[in-house]
Amino acid sequence: MKKYHVYGMGAALVDTEIEVSDADLRSCGVDKGLMTLVDESRQAELLHHLESHLVYSKRASGGSAGNTIIAISSFGGHTFFSGKVADDDNGNFYMGDMDAAGVATVSTPAEKGITGKCLILITPDAERSMNTFLGISETLSERELDEQAIADSEYLYVESYLVTSDSGRAAAIAARKTAEANGTKIAISFSDPGIITHFTDGVKAMMGSKVDLVFCNQDEALSFASTDDLDTAIKKIKQASHEVVITLGAKGAIIFDGNQQFSVAGVAVDAVDTNGAGDMFAGAFLYGLTHGMSHQEAGNFASAAAAKVVSQFGPRLAAHEYQAIIAAFN
Repeated sequence: MKKYHVYGMGAALVDTEIEVSDADLRSCGVDKGLMTLVDESRQAELLHHLESHLVYSKRASGGSAGNTIIAISSFGGHTFFSGKVADDDNGNFYMGDMDAAGVATVSTPAEKGITGKCLILITPDAERSMNTFLGISETLSERELDEQAIADSEYLYVESYLVTSDSGRAAAIAARKTAEANGTKIAISFSDPGIITHFTDGVKAMMGSKVDLVFCNQDEALSFASTDDLDTAIKKIKQASHEVVITLGAKGAIIFDGNQQFSVAGVAVDAVDTNGAGDMFAGAFLYGLTHGMSHQEAGNFASAAAAKVVSQFGPRLAAHEYQAIIAAFN
């Protein structure tokens, strides 16, 4: 029996959400529905332009893998997270937030610098457009890995956003090799269509010959396979992963469990914010797999969790809501 259910690694970012209009996106020159890397001055420029808008969420520790790991921990799983924050107010906040969520983290001392920040703009159709200043998280490296914790985890979960950093990509490859050597299953999230389009070779290097599980949405799947046909994309991803989860938004998901391919229905809700939906789906799904659920059961569980998170602002649920979802499935 391993100590941790899931070991996650990714960019450690402090998130701020703001509700905007499509006109705001156009006037700010923001690409809708995508993650765009920006410098700190560009992020400040956007905040100044949108200062009259209502901020719906307090700052929260985030980043894609961070959100997923917090979800698993909030459902009751044992988790570990490798990310890099600076020795500043946001960095102290981030690590404190992780600790409060029950997530174990690396003991490596924080360095001087600026903790990464993500400005998330939410339009009335619930779509999220992210403007990310990576800050010190861009220098995530093998220094921030805990090989013993990886070896002592059932799954290693990696976000593809790490591919944009040379040291982050190298750390992901090192973590994958440690996992392979210790019987830890490897799961990767494709993270963003643009990441897959522009860094395909780097993502494949992170994956190695074959991973155990890929999480992606339809656009990311099509980007990975360089096709506009989903069936063709699924065949391509199966060559790189033993199991596949493709989320389809309100339509649910397609899951390949290594033997059978099946669909999971979406749960009808009034969506207000899709930020964190994929992260929540991955977290709930991995929680399910590591707690005795079949792939079908884990898919239904994850679909319910993702629907709950898009029905409110922010990528997190209240503590009692996680337990309510579990209770509904027991």
